[in-house]
This record gives sequence, C-alpha cells and structure tokens, in this order.
Amino acid sequence: MRSVAEASNRQQGDHPSGDNRFELVDKHLKRGRYAQDQLIETLHVAQDVFGFLSEDILVYVARALRLPPSMVYGVATFYQLFTFDPPGDHSCTVCTGTACFVKGSDEIVQSVSSAFGVPAGTTAEDDSLTLKTARCLGSCSLAPVVVFDGEVLSHQTSESAVSLVGAALGGDA
Repeated sequence: MRSVAEASNRQQGDHPSGDNRFELVDKHLKRGRYAQDQLIETLHVAQDVFGFLSEDILVYVARALRLPPSMVYGVATFYQLFTFDPPGDHSCTVCTGTACFVKGSDEIVQSVSSAFGVPAGTTAEDDSLTLKTARCLGSCSLAPVVVFDGEVLSHQTSESAVSLVGAALGGDA
C-alpha cells in the first residue's frame, strides 16, 4: 500500500497503476456503473485505449466488474475482434467474406504476406506491419475490401494492396 507521502507526491490525475490510459477505462466502467453486462463493451474500450488486450488488462477488467478472470478471458478469446498482441505501426486487414473471396481477397492476402514476410494473423518482426483477415467487413458491394490504417479501401487488387503497404512502409524509413 502507498504511504501518505507517496500518495501526495503523485500528480493529480495520475492513475494508481502508473498508466493513465486506465483512466479512460475507469471512466467507461463508472459510466456503466460497473455492470457485468458491460463486459464486451469494456473490452472494446480497453482495446481501443491500449491497442490490444494484455493479461494485465483482462485481470483489471475482471476485478472491476467482479467477474472470474476465466470468464473475461473466455469472452475475449471467443470474439475475433479482440487481439492479444501489440499491433504493428501499420495495420492491414483484408476481408475474406464470400464477395471479397470470389473477387480475389485470398490473392491479396498471399501477395501482401509474401511481399512483406508477414503471415496473416501476425505482426512483422520489426513491428512495422500487422496483417489480419476478417470474415466479413459488411462492405460487399465494394469487394474486395482492404482496411489499411483504419481507411476502408474498395475494389483492391493484389498489386494495389502491395503498392499501398509498400508506400506506407517506405515512408517510415
């Protein structure tokens, strides 16, 4: 437990954990009155704030919502939208739903993967790129769809996707 002197030396607004990003999670928890049925939304908020869900974050959420850690972990691992590894500097998500698959999304995944040495579902060793696939992004009329750094790009080809990623990665160098 912190001494009175340590507590008074702490900057006002600093979170006791030392990571002020938890304040955003705490605000969400308070707004939802720490209701257990807010678990999925709380996990989304935590992932938005931290970029991924670490074991520490899952335990924090479990304690805050008074849920068993195994339940929180089970919910987080059930849904594909949650990730447990830190993301790369850039993120490329390729839709592999039926409409996108028919129009060549599997070739896009293979091309980006081989061009940058990043297997789908992983992050490059230098943390420059995370390549993911999604079952469906709900933009079937735009197929094939790639979401690059949060921007939805329609009617992509292997060449356009590799060019886009290459330009972004080259721009970092």
